[in-house]
Amino acid sequence: MEGVLVRKIKKICVFCGANSGKDVAFVNAVFHLGKVLGKRKIDLVYGGGKLGLMGCVSTAVAQHERQVLGIIPSAFTINNLVGETCGKEIKVATMQERLVMMMELSDAFIALPGGFGTLEELFQMISWAQLNIHNKPIGVLNINGFFNCLLSFVDHAVKQEFITPRARKILISATTADELVDKLQAFRFEPDPALSKLKWSPSSSQKEKLDLTLRL
Repeated sequence: MEGVLVRKIKKICVFCGANSGKDVAFVNAVFHLGKVLGKRKIDLVYGGGKLGLMGCVSTAVAQHERQVLGIIPSAFTINNLVGETCGKEIKVATMQERLVMMMELSDAFIALPGGFGTLEELFQMISWAQLNIHNKPIGVLNINGFFNCLLSFVDHAVKQEFITPRARKILISATTADELVDKLQAFRFEPDPALSKLKWSPSSSQKEKLDLTLRL
């Protein structure tokens, strides 16, 4: 990455499935990601618990002596539904509060293979970046081509002029953990000139939650 100004990333939020998937390659790649984060001294923020790939990535990062923070809705902790979080845990009331806190506490985001919840988190972060709510890099680790169809669909939406070429650059992809982290560190946010005029301000609530109310 010679000649490239490198973004300082101390904490990466990982979105991924509460299942491990059909292919053992998913688990192997996730454990390798934990090794890469450890090597680069990057801490983990994730959704809490120990199920599926979520448990794999948190265990892997902890094994490589980096801090792990699980942000989990209180409803998931009833009857030990998702298992014990590896590392520190913060309980929140709602899914939306969880995602806002993830955004605030992380320097970048990685989506691993997962289901509807993973996709929701990924696209929420992308849309918030497009709206200039944050300017943090977002990438998918495309293990065994898992995201090929998704990336093709996004490119199709660009061709059909529903997504601008500028907005398309928000979503980064790579097939290896090292390549993806390199791309996240090299990412330069290019806000849409019109959307960059939007003003977002923190609420005055007691908990200082992020107010996503648009002020025109």
